[in-house]
Amino acid sequence: MIEPRFFVSPEPLDIDRLLELTGATAAGRDGAGLAIRGVSSIERAGPSDLSLVIDGAPPVTLGESRAGALLLSPEHAGHAPAGAVALVTADPLGAFARVAAALYPAAARPQAIFGPGVAPGAVVHPEARLEPDVSVDPGAVIGPRAEIGRGAVICANAVIGADVRLGRGAAVGPGASIVHALIGDRVTIQQGVRIGQGGLSLLRPHERLPTAPQIGRAIVQDDVEIGANATIDRGSDRDTVIGEAAKIDNLVHIGQNVVIGRHCVIFADAVIEEGARLKDYSVLGRSDGRSAAVMSAPGVRRAPSA
Repeated sequence: MIEPRFFVSPEPLDIDRLLELTGATAAGRDGAGLAIRGVSSIERAGPSDLSLVIDGAPPVTLGESRAGALLLSPEHAGHAPAGAVALVTADPLGAFARVAAALYPAAARPQAIFGPGVAPGAVVHPEARLEPDVSVDPGAVIGPRAEIGRGAVICANAVIGADVRLGRGAAVGPGASIVHALIGDRVTIQQGVRIGQGGLSLLRPHERLPTAPQIGRAIVQDDVEIGANATIDRGSDRDTVIGEAAKIDNLVHIGQNVVIGRHCVIFADAVIEEGARLKDYSVLGRSDGRSAAVMSAPGVRRAPSA
């Protein structure tokens, strides 16, 4: 199993809870007494671990697994070892994600190192408004008139600018900065993210034009996930908008006035040029064979290689 130094599972999951989370059908050995305390790869799993069987897994490796339970598709069900509970589902990957989230909820978003409440060393402007159960680590700065929703987490050295609104259950990782922005509920913002800063206009890059002030906002809707060191410019004469439940990987740059649709996925190193529009459920960036599709859109390009 994975060494549980950083992420410890609080309670084991029995067969009933596993079936509830996954919607799978149990096969193989009787699930009585099963207690899943972790997740692991097929070759490293032990009797208290759940493993995922993906397409192309060698039957020999699968048959030799010591995992207590296996998530697998119907075509692999016949290869499960006799000692494992086979959880058969048409969506093993999605089921695995739900089980892992139930076992390790703290791994899904940044956590306050100093625990709940406003820690000594945090700087909160007296005009800022914090709802109950907000956690703020040392070194974090919250500006005047900022509004922070219930249950939000702001990690060390993060900056929340004046008038920013951060929704309930949102998490802001260490060293991130948010200015000129409205952030929805349950948004995850990883380490070093920059939201709401000004950006360079690329519409007429070769002309010596004066720098125009950017007076728009960056709006990030509910349930968005933003990877480490991504940057999202605020709009110039309108808003930059990131749609509900979009997933943005590490090191993505989103230019001013961009509109990202709902449930989009943008892989690492993508550059979304100013004014681009992405339809709902678009997938952009590199493909590793597991993506459903890789789509292009006007205004989208990859960062040049060094």
